[in-house]
Order: sequence, then structure tokens, then C-alpha cells
Amino acid sequence: MKITFKLFASLTDFLPQQARYANQVELEVAPGATILQIIEPFGLPEKMVHLVLINGRYIAPEDRATLALQPGDVLAIWPPIAGG
Repeated sequence: MKITFKLFASLTDFLPQQARYANQVELEVAPGATILQIIEPFGLPEKMVHLVLINGRYIAPEDRATLALQPGDVLAIWPPIAGG
């Protein structure tokens, strides 16, 4: 099944070179794939996976290992961001 995988801020460095400008990539993933299964091949440091959204809905850390994505879902991840 196809999903859209988006990474923001410093996490875009973990996307393939050709996808970094758009900060997203279309992925073919196994039916029932969870968030953690999808991000594992990209090598994102756990402490950098801060804000996780599926179709704009926040996913709590305790749900990321069990929540399965559906065809057409958009998985978006932001690192911790500080500002002032």
C-alpha cells in the first residue's frame, strides 16, 4: 500500500537526496505497517522523533508501535523544536 512520509526541519536529512527539497517521499509499505516499522529503515534517532501526526492527528508515543497505517495516509514527523 502507498503512504506519504514527511519529515521536517533537521529530519529531512534522513530522506533520500532527491526527496529533501519537497521534504516528503511516497512509500510502498506492507499492509498493517506501524509507524515504528516505517521509520526504522530511515535510521531516525529516537530522541528526534518528537511530534508524530497521521493525517494531521497527533499520535502519542505509546501508540506508535501498534497503530497501523492505512492506504493513502500521510505520516509526518517533526523533531523537538526550541525557540524564543
